[in-house]
Amino acid sequence: MEQWVSEGRLKGATFSQLRRKDGDVPSKTVIRPVELRGALHYQFQYYRDNKVTHENVPREQAADRMTEWLASNYRQALIRTDDADVQVLFSKKGKAAVLSKPAAQSAAGKNETLAHNRQKQRVVQEGEAAPFLVELGIMTKDGQVAAKKQDKFRQINRFLEMVADVLPHLPADREITIVDFGCGKSYLTFALYHLLAVQQGRRISVVGLDLKADVIAFCSELAKKLGYDNLRFQVGDIADYKDQSRVDMVVTLHACDTATDAALVKAIEWGASVILSVPCCQHELFKQITNETMKPLLSHGLLKERFSALATDAIRAQLLEVLGYRTQLLEFIDPEHTPKNMLIRAVRTAGGGDAARKWQEYAAFRDMLQVSPYLERALEQRLKKAAGDVK
Repeated sequence: MEQWVSEGRLKGATFSQLRRKDGDVPSKTVIRPVELRGALHYQFQYYRDNKVTHENVPREQAADRMTEWLASNYRQALIRTDDADVQVLFSKKGKAAVLSKPAAQSAAGKNETLAHNRQKQRVVQEGEAAPFLVELGIMTKDGQVAAKKQDKFRQINRFLEMVADVLPHLPADREITIVDFGCGKSYLTFALYHLLAVQQGRRISVVGLDLKADVIAFCSELAKKLGYDNLRFQVGDIADYKDQSRVDMVVTLHACDTATDAALVKAIEWGASVILSVPCCQHELFKQITNETMKPLLSHGLLKERFSALATDAIRAQLLEVLGYRTQLLEFIDPEHTPKNMLIRAVRTAGGGDAARKWQEYAAFRDMLQVSPYLERALEQRLKKAAGDVK
């Protein structure tokens, strides 16, 4: 164990089958490497019933801790290294049997190996039960994804991959505050908390906001059951929310029409470092757009609806750029599952020298379509200041 850890070759371990049923020993312990503030640690995840707690142990102490924890409490261990998968079995008398096989190789050949590699890259892996996914009915208690929930499982991992890409833009020296507007049943809110607080051990405070009282009651109870102490939910409207003075990340998923814009306004006013927004139905520009040259397109309701949605997101992205955000529009999930699959990901930058040019590009586009977007009206003074009063 010590050599695997010291050489950085230990990829993970699972301890199970308790030696004794009494006491407060977790029924299972899962160990994985994590990087915290530039240093390698090993995270011990302790599973008790449907709750999970975690402890991050520095690399220098990890090998002794693993050896002692296994020998004292469990009769079985599966240890994964770069070279081999090692299974350790203890008899009732404490005698150990060790079985080893080459890692990540399969009799099914290359295709299965590639599939295995893809699975390893997921933030939440199948085969290792995440308590929040078990409670939400996506995983079974042994970590298998329910057949009808495969799309949702992929969506959650896709979202977490997008979050992981922007983590360097969040503060590392203090608690991170996150607000999720229109959280709904909160699959992704719980996933975000799992990634940052459980897997990475970061100090975070997360608030989920939604208008549906029954949904908020469900999410609050589940957060309590999981022991997610810094995750809370409340009933409220995006435009009226004033409980925070500083927020580092704003998430808004499928907020309808200008509710997405209201969330973006809040994020900008807070100076949020990261914004993740998946818009939903978008009606505002549909009622406004007019352009004689584009009449062959705009005269068809279906085409006008799709164009209006694209134009709305283009406007949002451009105005964020004017205000100093680097913005990307990304495909969230496969369009075969839902047409509402565009994610706006924005990170605040120290720059902004191109604000005047970006404003002029936006104004030309807006005037061509003869529209007056909510987002521009709500941020008028900030936009004037950023663009040097260019109108």
